[in-house]
Formats: sequence, C-alpha cells, structure tokens
Amino acid sequence: MVDVIQPSLDHLRTFMAVVEEGSFNAAARKLGRAISVVSYAIGQLEAELDLRLFDREGSRRPRLTVAGQALQARVSMIADDVDALVAQARSLRQGLEAELSLAVDVMVPGKVLAPLLRDFQARFPTVSLRLHVEALGAVAALAVAGRATLAIAGPDIQDLPELARETVGSVEMVPVAAPDHPLARGGRIAPGGTRRHLQLVLTDRSPLTEGRDFGVLGASSWRLGDLGAKHALLKEGIGWGLMPRHAIEGDLAEGALVLLDLAEQQITRYALVALWRKDCLPGPAATWVLDEIRERLAGAA
Repeated sequence: MVDVIQPSLDHLRTFMAVVEEGSFNAAARKLGRAISVVSYAIGQLEAELDLRLFDREGSRRPRLTVAGQALQARVSMIADDVDALVAQARSLRQGLEAELSLAVDVMVPGKVLAPLLRDFQARFPTVSLRLHVEALGAVAALAVAGRATLAIAGPDIQDLPELARETVGSVEMVPVAAPDHPLARGGRIAPGGTRRHLQLVLTDRSPLTEGRDFGVLGASSWRLGDLGAKHALLKEGIGWGLMPRHAIEGDLAEGALVLLDLAEQQITRYALVALWRKDCLPGPAATWVLDEIRERLAGAA
C-alpha cells in the first residue's frame, strides 16, 4: 500500500482554485498559469494523498469525488491558516502602516465618515490615507485587487474566497419621489402601482455584481452610476427611487422629497460589511478604522 506523502501547499492552493472556479481552465486563469501546470499539480496532489480527488470523465467540468468532498473543508482551512500566518508576520514586520487605502460604499453616511477621518488624521498623522468612494460591487473589487486595504461594502456581495468579512452596521433606505410626482399624490400605492412609472436605480461599475438589480420594482428604469445624480433627478420629479434616509433628511423636512407608501416595499436596511484580503490582515490604523466605523454606525442608527 502506498504511504501518504505530505502534500505541497502550492498543490493544495491549486486544488482550491479548481474547486472555487469550477474548471481547470478557470483555475489556470485565476492563478496565471498554464492549464497543463494546473492539471499536473492536481495529479501530483492525488499521488501525494493516494486519493482520486476529481472525476474528470464524461464532463468538461471536473467534479469532486467523495474523497475530494471530504477533504475540501480541511484544505480550505489550511490555506486560510497559512494566509493568516503570512499576514500576521507581515504586520509584525511592518508595524504601523505607512499608507491606508480605504474604500467605502457611497451609502456610508457622511456624518459618520467625515468625523471618523478627522479623528484618524489626529490619531495617525504619519499614515497617508487614500480614500475611494464607490457603489455596490466596485467597493469589493478594490479589495480583491489589493487596491484597498480595508473596504466597507454594501449587501449582496458574493462570498469571495480571497476576502474576510465582518458585518459593521446598516443604513435605512426609503422610497421617495418629488411632491408633484404622480406616485406622491395618491396615498398608499397598490401592488404593481409603481410599474407604470420610471424608477431611478443605482447601478454597478464592477463585474462582481454586474447585471444584477437591487430593489427594482418598476418596469421602466434608468441606471445611474452616481448617487448624487440620482438624488438630483429625484428632486426634479423625473422618477422615483430608493435613497438612504440620512442623505435626504433635509429634503424630507423641507418637502422637496416625500416618502412613498408602497405596498411592495417599505423601509429596508442596507447592510454594510467590512472586507479585507485574508493574506493581508488590517494593521493598527486599519483596525482602528474598523472598530470606530462599527461603533459610529451603531450610534448613528
């Protein structure tokens, strides 16, 4: 009987890439390697463990065998542990970050973010800050690409194996329109009543959530990549849409916008999650931002 040989970490990572991407081709693209290299690594891993991990017959997409399924969680845990080890070693070597790249969802309240960054400047005067404000999947895309050390993203971001995540709070979203809009005149709006009216929708500029709709009820809609533009068009009465309450409190008080009483969708919560790469743990400055934004979002809510 062949003895089990200690597997290579590189072979384990290749195994997880094939599992996560669904094919040798996609795994090769993700790893930046030739398909033959990926196939060889899987063959070597199967030889090291003396187990068949993938069923490659009768399908162009490899399927995990029973043994492969049994080992998947363990291999994933090993890869994550090594990432955490490397990240911790880097943090210990580097100490305080020289620069913090922070990506935040456009829905994060300015009354939370601005004071936080003012206090950050006072607490970490030697740390340069690079701030990105994006919408939907574009926030997570910056973290995946390594362009953001820490990201505060919105909901419906798919589970990405490269990223760790932690829920930090939420924002209240409300349906609104200008007071002279037809939907604002008739009291409670029956189911389907919004379908005859243009809905203004915030859209994504990244492939992570490309083509997916968020809170779309109208049959006709305009996709906008900027929350400020959406706000301005709503006030002009061009359409109706969902907005974060904190961004329109003044408009509601002045009557420039009014809340809509929808049968389908009332007030909802827009969840916010912190994201960072598993192989690059947040340093002291990023950890401070993470702790502070969690507490300040709770206070604002």
